[in-house]
Amino acid sequence: MRADVEAAKADIEQSIELLRRRLDWEPALRKLHELNARVEDPSLWDNAEAAQAITRERAKLAASVEAVQSIERDLVDAVGYAEMADEEGDEASLDEARAQLKGLKDRAGRAELEALLSGEADSNDAFMEINSGAGGTESNDWAGMLLRMYTRWATAHGMTVDFLEETSGEQAGIKSVTLQVKGHNAYGWLKTEAGVHRLVRISPFDSAAKRHTSFASVWVYPVVDDTIVIDINPSDVRTDTYRASGSGGQHINKTDSAVRLTHIPTGVAVACQAGRSQHQNREEAWKMLRARLYEIELQKREAEAQAMQDQKTDIGWGHQIRSYVLQPYQMVKDLRTEVETSDTQGVLDGDLDGFMGASLAQRVGITREG
Repeated sequence: MRADVEAAKADIEQSIELLRRRLDWEPALRKLHELNARVEDPSLWDNAEAAQAITRERAKLAASVEAVQSIERDLVDAVGYAEMADEEGDEASLDEARAQLKGLKDRAGRAELEALLSGEADSNDAFMEINSGAGGTESNDWAGMLLRMYTRWATAHGMTVDFLEETSGEQAGIKSVTLQVKGHNAYGWLKTEAGVHRLVRISPFDSAAKRHTSFASVWVYPVVDDTIVIDINPSDVRTDTYRASGSGGQHINKTDSAVRLTHIPTGVAVACQAGRSQHQNREEAWKMLRARLYEIELQKREAEAQAMQDQKTDIGWGHQIRSYVLQPYQMVKDLRTEVETSDTQGVLDGDLDGFMGASLAQRVGITREG
């Protein structure tokens, strides 16, 4: 077998071994067998709350186990295909096998990182807010570009995006938008994107074609399920209703029943205008508020609350996590991990896995050998 194929096989096998160790493989298989038996027991549903917790635990463990097993199966197939192509001297088929192994290596690397998503809410769906900074049309357009970037990233990873609130810019882009990203580990991945994002480019809105710097902030918090209790004193919450605004069309239902909730002690505010009734919007806004306050508690546990709040409250110099430079050269650089790429268009089209993976690995403090 060719040396490059052997090397790719060895790398993937190393990833499989790391995944097995992090999952504590044999106990994990026994636990999954036990959970499967419990889920099949009709009496489990005598306690609906307990049943839901068990089915969630089973689904999460089953997904992790299947990820490893599918990589193992596909590795056997790809190596077998490469060996057959090598024996027959079929270079075209051998190139195809190499491509399969490269894709499998990428999958294994992503699975390694997903195995690190063990936080209390990492597997949950996510709420995401994008807000433009000072700068009017320039910053609004930049916030709109970020919205497109994250929507494309989510779609590429089999996730769905629901628009909950949107305020359009006067000439272009958006002033703010709130999304719900639904998919496995949505919060675990997207939490690495929280902070201020900086764009440098020749402005398409400047007739003098001068270079402009724009800022926009991203805020991410988990969708919490009904089993997590967040105590909120209703007297601490101010409710405002207003007419829905935004781009309309497929994103927003035009209504007169948009709802904004403000938690007075913390200053946290959420808004929803996607529902067709004030009741629907109020219910969704309360879910968002509970999620926001829960996320604050999670951040406190990680001793990062102050840094995250600083990032949110000052959308400008000194607080950015990533720079996107389109002029005078092409470069996207993460200022936390030093990861950079000249493929700016790829990043703006949603190719964020390299940045997210590096940030996640840095955040959890586990190396490939760990």
